[in-house]
Amino acid sequence: MTSVAVLGAGAGGLATLVELSASGHDVSLWHPNRERLDRYRRHGVRFSGVLGDGVARPAALTDDLSRALSTCEVVVVSLPAFFHPEIFDSLARAELRRPVVLSPGHTGGALHMREVFRRNDVADPVVAELSTLPYVARVDDAGGVCITGRAQALRCGVLPGGDDAARAADALFSSELCFGDVLLSSLSNVNLVLHPPGALLGASWIEATHGAFTFYVEGVTPGVASVIEALDDERRALGGCFGLDLPRLVEEMARIGTVQRPLPAATSPAAQTAAAIASGEANRALRAPTSLAHRYYKEDFPFGLAPFCALAEVAGLDVPVAESLWVVGRVLAGAAMPPPLDRAALGLAGVGLDELIARVRS
Repeated sequence: MTSVAVLGAGAGGLATLVELSASGHDVSLWHPNRERLDRYRRHGVRFSGVLGDGVARPAALTDDLSRALSTCEVVVVSLPAFFHPEIFDSLARAELRRPVVLSPGHTGGALHMREVFRRNDVADPVVAELSTLPYVARVDDAGGVCITGRAQALRCGVLPGGDDAARAADALFSSELCFGDVLLSSLSNVNLVLHPPGALLGASWIEATHGAFTFYVEGVTPGVASVIEALDDERRALGGCFGLDLPRLVEEMARIGTVQRPLPAATSPAAQTAAAIASGEANRALRAPTSLAHRYYKEDFPFGLAPFCALAEVAGLDVPVAESLWVVGRVLAGAAMPPPLDRAALGLAGVGLDELIARVRS
């Protein structure tokens, strides 16, 4: 049994609590909003879906980060990426030396965390990042979590010195983990490719209907799928710059388990992508965002596309589809868009390709 502090009480954090508690781990749940935690103090966390139906009861609930960190052996950060700057700063100020698992790391999460620690003049974090959240989950109006999918396999990226965090991730999560450096995990972030095209090209529909359509079925039309494929081509090309042979998006999703095998036969890659995404059991019924303030805009653009473009700049690779989506998405979201992960935030200002590779693989 491991004592784990799960940071975040959204869908990801609650699903993590459910699985880790069922596996016998001692889980404390932290969230900065006390009122959000209060709903669980008396009756626990109700859950349903692929992990079964029941109630999970954390060993502790707290909005005091120092308390959450004081007794844990491992920290799991399961927060939207726009909370990362604040939580990384808090962990750095606490001079945290316990292993940290970013679940997920989004794109560049571990690099960002290391840079925040260095700016605070503390030792580099012992950190590993997962390529995507291990669950497809949503919190209902009553605060319960419905878990419609659990990843079969994930990429786990490790910074130099992060082996203890990698071992912790392997011990905690039931998904099969494929280990590599953080370039592998960051460029295996499927949401980087999956969400921005649909969120941007469906923006007027989202505003007009307040999300009254299925994002992954009705929202992924053949035209949208063609943009997804073009963005995916750029992702795979960037992987090649780092010596990585990345599978196509739909192959990675099949590996995770969010689309089914065999992949549907189709006349083109875009048609196959649209059909495969629409057939995925875990995502098929999920509704579109209700507004442009949704995390698909606040998270996947500044913490997905922006760091992707930053890594491409380091590699000297032109990525016109990603750049175009990022520019228009930034205009669309306006003031609601958090500050993006640029080269400076990743600790890569003035860094070239060879130095970046050395920093993640030495």
